[in-house]
Amino acid sequence: MFASTFRSQAVRAARFTRFQSTFAIPEKQMGVIFETHGGPLQYKEIPVPKPKPTEILINVKYSGVCHTDLHAWKGDWPLPAKLPLVGGHEGAGIVVAKGSAVTNFEIGDYAGIKWLNGSCMSCEFCEQGDESNCEHADLSGYTHDGSFQQYATADAIQAAKIPKGTDLSEVAPILCAGVTVYKALKTADLRAGQWVAISGAAGGLGSLAVQYAKAMGLRVLGIDGGEGKKELFEQCGGDVFIDFTRYPRDAPEKMVADIKAATNGLGPHGVINVSVSPAAISQSCDYVRATGKVVLVGMPSGAVCKSDVFTHVVKSLQIKGSYVGNRADTREALEFFNEGKVRSPIKVVPLSTLPEIYELMEQGKILGRYVVDTSK
Repeated sequence: MFASTFRSQAVRAARFTRFQSTFAIPEKQMGVIFETHGGPLQYKEIPVPKPKPTEILINVKYSGVCHTDLHAWKGDWPLPAKLPLVGGHEGAGIVVAKGSAVTNFEIGDYAGIKWLNGSCMSCEFCEQGDESNCEHADLSGYTHDGSFQQYATADAIQAAKIPKGTDLSEVAPILCAGVTVYKALKTADLRAGQWVAISGAAGGLGSLAVQYAKAMGLRVLGIDGGEGKKELFEQCGGDVFIDFTRYPRDAPEKMVADIKAATNGLGPHGVINVSVSPAAISQSCDYVRATGKVVLVGMPSGAVCKSDVFTHVVKSLQIKGSYVGNRADTREALEFFNEGKVRSPIKVVPLSTLPEIYELMEQGKILGRYVVDTSK
């Protein structure tokens, strides 16, 4: 009997000490969850998750809203998502608990939730720093409940370290949008002084891409359309703006000619496609200069990048896909932010308004980045 009592006490103790915290953590919290793809986005009370030995629990203060979150909700990507699901993968907050195996975070640290929540860390891709390409990658807000809740777990290895005192609302979009476009610019492999075109230049990713490109010494041509887009592009430091809405759809060659004329008559040395327009993506192969690089970032469902083979060969073009960055890319992207070289053009709104933000995304009316305050 004594042995049995001792074992049950030990089990209770193990459950209690599985994670450490000096914060009062509630059992319930508010979050946005959906049960089925395209189903109701429910802002309601849900359980607070408990961190595994290798995880931290973050009291999420703010979360950026990404176009990927819309795809996760719709379920229109050929990549299975967990259901039910709490979306979001640009969460910034405070570490309030940690698992027994966590050594790189302390209670009270600032931390960020990224798209890549975790990977196996032992395959060829992980060994080379390409963790996002790991076949066993775990994705925040997709295969792992994300940051559209007040408390969320994150793998301690992949979680982003954020200096204390950082504006958590402004840093949130850097954790995905910022890292993603910074990685894309590195993938383009351009030199200071060269021209880069940003297709979708005034959206959540594009407005950050413009700033990172300028900080890297590039000249930036932005392509976008709609109210306030040109003004935001110029505020971000861009050089030349092309409003695609001013060109006839049946004469795309006119816009191509103007883009080339604005870039020494040859076209930009590289293009970062954060636009979700399939036509815009294919058109970038027409106006990029010979030996140029076309980098694909935006992923509209079912889209195809079309490039005439003869022209592709004669121009010696490179078309590259760029996924999210690794831990080094994250650290570097955050350093640009911490040094004040990149700012997030954000609009902070309550988490409960997330369905309305999704509607604006579908209508292409997002200017800059929406960030949700999880306390509302």
